[in-house]
Amino acid sequence: MRPAPSSTLSQVFAVGGQPPDLLPDLHAEALAAVGAARAAVLQRAPRSGDYAPLAGRSSGNQPTSAWLKGAEAEVLDALAAGPPLLSGLADLPSLREKLAARRALIVPVNVVRDGVVLVIGDPTVDDSAALEFGGRARVEFALALELARRGREATFLQRLRELSLVFSRDLSATLSLGNALEAVSREVNMLLGTRRTSVWLHDRRSRELTLSASSDPAHPERDARIPADGGSQSARGLRLDGPQLLDEVGEPVLIAPLRGWRRALGTLVVEGAAAAELDDGQLVEVAQEIGRLLSVGIENVQLLEEILRQRRLLEDTFNSLIDLVVVVDNALKVVQMNDAFAVRVGEPRTALLGRALDSLIGPELAAWTGAESHDTGGTAGDVRTRQVDDARLGGTFAATITALINQEREPVGRVLVIRDITLQVRLQAEQDALRARLGQSEKLASLGQFVAGIAHEMNNPLQGVLGHLELLIQTPEAERPFRADLRRIYQDADRVAKIVRNLLVFTGSHRMQRRRLRIDRVVSRALASRRGALKRLRIAVVRHEMDDRTG
Repeated sequence: MRPAPSSTLSQVFAVGGQPPDLLPDLHAEALAAVGAARAAVLQRAPRSGDYAPLAGRSSGNQPTSAWLKGAEAEVLDALAAGPPLLSGLADLPSLREKLAARRALIVPVNVVRDGVVLVIGDPTVDDSAALEFGGRARVEFALALELARRGREATFLQRLRELSLVFSRDLSATLSLGNALEAVSREVNMLLGTRRTSVWLHDRRSRELTLSASSDPAHPERDARIPADGGSQSARGLRLDGPQLLDEVGEPVLIAPLRGWRRALGTLVVEGAAAAELDDGQLVEVAQEIGRLLSVGIENVQLLEEILRQRRLLEDTFNSLIDLVVVVDNALKVVQMNDAFAVRVGEPRTALLGRALDSLIGPELAAWTGAESHDTGGTAGDVRTRQVDDARLGGTFAATITALINQEREPVGRVLVIRDITLQVRLQAEQDALRARLGQSEKLASLGQFVAGIAHEMNNPLQGVLGHLELLIQTPEAERPFRADLRRIYQDADRVAKIVRNLLVFTGSHRMQRRRLRIDRVVSRALASRRGALKRLRIAVVRHEMDDRTG
């Protein structure tokens, strides 16, 4: 009895389609073709070498628990090294038990890839027919598995593209790197079917790695910071040139470096065996693609954060200036200003944008700025400075205008910096006044020293004159006719002596003392000193004595 040819693949190619799962249909056809009750497609695990069944299951699922391990797996390796054959199962007790058979048709399905074997227990057709079917089934099952693999790869790549779109959308919508990485780590974990996926980011300043995201909410290293040059898996991944698959703690661990432009960004760590049917090479390729996706997103966000941080720093610096700063275009319309200018003008910054400059500052300063702004030959070194009184801004200011140059080195406006120097001008005026008074004081001091010298020189001969006059006044009775004249001379000389003493008091050489005076005597001496002048002018002075009691 010869088995009928399989029709599943011919139907697939005839209609030009691809059913969701060919393996169960081929499995059923194989049982009918050789008259057997049980069959299985066994796949060898690439790392352990154990065999586990695929037959009768969805081609998207992983093998179940291993049927053949150790020595039995090695026996099946040897049997599957050649063409299809019929073999007893004495050396494969586990397979004999699973198939409930004494012998089996062993078909190595290695047309496309190694490690897949079709085993059919106790075929009832004759041996030649069974082996002929095995030769055909080898190709059919290989094609079915390859079609299934290609379908899974297409689905996997589609999910990978969707993951990229989701990650990019989350970053664009929120600009929150942490939330986006948390979401993508969960998606990667579901995509690969692994136990846990984590993303570690590198802090260049502290040279440490921090756990930024994990698919496991209870990750034991949630708040950990580890040295970037340490021996941990994430630290080792930071120094790799590409993804690497490790098996150091009893389970596979995939680590992939995240690299930006000339700097290390972090490490992707995937722990546990992948549920998808991917060999080691494919898993590394997938990790490289995911790492590239994450690296681009992380670096873009970090660069954007750095740009925003630098912009905030510049804005804070700009607004921290106490000088009034306003930027205008070539039409003298305000395009930017700092807080100091807005506060001085007394209007919010949003209300000042687009306003004409001459509506915010005084006419003199506006005219000067306008004249300078029409200098079409302005360059980065074109600076004008002047001092101006501005009633609208309320004070005296030192104004500086600098040409605003764009990237094409063309003048596109002006930067007007206005420094309030009202207090400095007032202090300078006071200093000038003090300096003038100080100069006058110095002149007076010099004059005082000069006068003191003259007074001392005049005082000596005056004292001699006064002494001789006193002697003449005290002469005998024979000289009395001259005594009145001598007294007048004495009084005038004494008056000169008093002037000298007053000069000495003025220069600080003597101190003035308060004492009682008789006003009538002072007046009499003053009139006596002017007697000659009054006589020449024919002025008569009449003196009336008054009683003190009536006075």
